[in-house]
Amino acid sequence: MSSTTTGLGGAAVLQRDKLVEGNKTLASVNDDIARPLETFPTKVWYGVFTVALLMLVGGFTCIGWVIANGLGNIGIENPVNWGVFIINFVFWIGIGHAGTLISAILFLFRQKWRTSINRSAEAMTIFAVMTAGLFPLIHVGRPWLAFWLFPYPNTRGPLWINFRSPLVWDVFAVSTYLTISAVFWYVGLIPDLASIRDRAKNKLRKTVYGILCLGWRGSNRAWSHYEIAYLTLAGLSTPLVLSVHTIVSFDFAVSLLPGWHTTIFPPYFVAGAIFSGFAMVVTLLVIARESFNLQNYITINHLEAMNKIILLTGSIVGYAYASEFFMAWYSGDKYERFIFIQRALGPYAWAYWTMISCNVMWPQLFWFKKIRRNIKIMFIISILVNIGMWFERFVIVVTSLNNDFLPSSWRYYRPTLWDWGVTIGSFGLFFTLFLLFCRLLPVIAMAEVKAVLSVGREGEKHV
Repeated sequence: MSSTTTGLGGAAVLQRDKLVEGNKTLASVNDDIARPLETFPTKVWYGVFTVALLMLVGGFTCIGWVIANGLGNIGIENPVNWGVFIINFVFWIGIGHAGTLISAILFLFRQKWRTSINRSAEAMTIFAVMTAGLFPLIHVGRPWLAFWLFPYPNTRGPLWINFRSPLVWDVFAVSTYLTISAVFWYVGLIPDLASIRDRAKNKLRKTVYGILCLGWRGSNRAWSHYEIAYLTLAGLSTPLVLSVHTIVSFDFAVSLLPGWHTTIFPPYFVAGAIFSGFAMVVTLLVIARESFNLQNYITINHLEAMNKIILLTGSIVGYAYASEFFMAWYSGDKYERFIFIQRALGPYAWAYWTMISCNVMWPQLFWFKKIRRNIKIMFIISILVNIGMWFERFVIVVTSLNNDFLPSSWRYYRPTLWDWGVTIGSFGLFFTLFLLFCRLLPVIAMAEVKAVLSVGREGEKHV
């Protein structure tokens, strides 16, 4: 995010792009970011929120029906005994990775361009992980017995959880990830909540935000403790970016099933998670940028930087796809080779090539600067990427199961109306939570944006 120009006397000057445009002052930052919280929502917000809420209600209606009438109502059967629920679980866990990466890792590397986008990304992480947590509960068929997964003293005799199962590892990894991400997000909110409290004219509003900001006064001592706590949480969060989706990949990789039993899955899943997570961040930030007039804070430079990361991780994912085919051929394992030929040329070839086009081909357009900086095109590509990543999980789960070792048991897996209803409901839950977040809490970290106001105006450096 920098460009070189020639200064007086022929000296090269490193001119850093502005992180905040419009010559904003400290007061105008507060006014602009707090405005959506202090004014009535627009008709567009009400319209989108109504659609998201209807999707949510429809999805939970489908969940209630499935639980009441049994999992026989959904498309899973032998040999495809994992279906859309596990696909959605892996998909939503992946979406949650970009928030931690932007907030924690970029913070540790002192990347100041993260300041306008980290708050929305952190919120997205929490909502995505909450959404993902629904699917294993539904998939077990008796969600009211989900507490059996936790290792607490019980009176059920020898009945105990199987610590060798990667599904149990998921419980610990995802719950830890959600806890750390939520605390990290909340700690970052505290100074901004105090700003909203000080601006509040309504007594109830002032009281609520006063409680939430934990009595923040902005003293030097408070800021010193805050920075230590924030840095510590960033350090704790960073390993989770790698560990959580690595453990999710173990659901597949530790099995002996052709197409799943491969050592490339952990790094491949992590790269794919960051890829899909950044695409969802671009989708949400473009909507927030246009809906709340935040063009001076979420600039084209921010979006371009994220598009570069999408290009990088998309290329890594494409390399992983090619490596899988190469290893299937090089290994000499006829079953492994059969599975990958079936993926590309078999009954689910339509899903495989949808995955390839959305995840590998379309992101390559980001090699061109004009496309990286075009709002409409990046928005479309970000949606295509997440469609492709959903189909990636579909291909991994279904194509390895539907053609097993016994041809007489082969089945063509078709998700039912209830599968699609629950899937649509998960998007309704995610967008409902995100839209409420935009109305009740600052979408952009005001305190962090104020710290970079001078970058690009006074941050020039002679080389």
